[in-house]
Amino acid sequence: MVPLSQVASIQRQLGESTITRWMNQRSIAIKLNSNGRELTSLLGDARKEIAQHVSFDPKKYRLEWGGDIENQQRAEARFRVIIGVVLMIMAVLLYAEFALMRQVLLILGVVPLATLGGLLALHLTGTTLNIASGVGFIALFGVAVMNAVIMVANLNRVRELGLPLFEAVLIGAGERLRPVLMTASVATVGMLPAALAGGVGSDVQRSVATVVAGGLILATLLTLFIVPTFYFVIERRAEQRALSGPSSVPPIPETPSS
Repeated sequence: MVPLSQVASIQRQLGESTITRWMNQRSIAIKLNSNGRELTSLLGDARKEIAQHVSFDPKKYRLEWGGDIENQQRAEARFRVIIGVVLMIMAVLLYAEFALMRQVLLILGVVPLATLGGLLALHLTGTTLNIASGVGFIALFGVAVMNAVIMVANLNRVRELGLPLFEAVLIGAGERLRPVLMTASVATVGMLPAALAGGVGSDVQRSVATVVAGGLILATLLTLFIVPTFYFVIERRAEQRALSGPSSVPPIPETPSS
């Protein structure tokens, strides 16, 4: 039995109430509430403030971010993989249908247009860009690409009738005006109740619906005008390239041997 006063100096002072360890290293957990802010921007601001106002030796201390931010980063990594796989599958299926890479790229060109509409809808409604809204973008891409497929397939059908390119584009785009508008209108109106919801637990469905409803409004208008215009441009260039190709040179007659 050894008195504690012989091996330690006991006194009252301020300090840690508990000492925790993680992976055999001392750790201190600091919790904070995002208070409705988007986690990516919150993380960026927090890192900037720490870099400006907190000094520590990185050889002795390591700063890690966990919780919802860590979960979101893992989900975003998986989401990027899913987006790439979805676009690749779309490209393969479209090429199997149209067999022309220029038309495949034209149809996939509606994806940036749909993305612009979805981002604009998120900005106007003040909704944060999160995993739920990312799922909405996937659904938005599907509807936008379907409308572009309907448009391009009909333009090809009208061209097969032997009409001039400009006239075929006008007729084909006019014939698919109502089907494209009906497809986009049904999806948009169906998503409006979820986009306007404000009850408990409506955050996820509101993000998805806002992207789909808002993105389809702009994507549909651009599909009706941009896709036929670019179709006319790329097909006219294809025709000019085919006409100005290398002309066939007649074979040189062989010289009779003496």
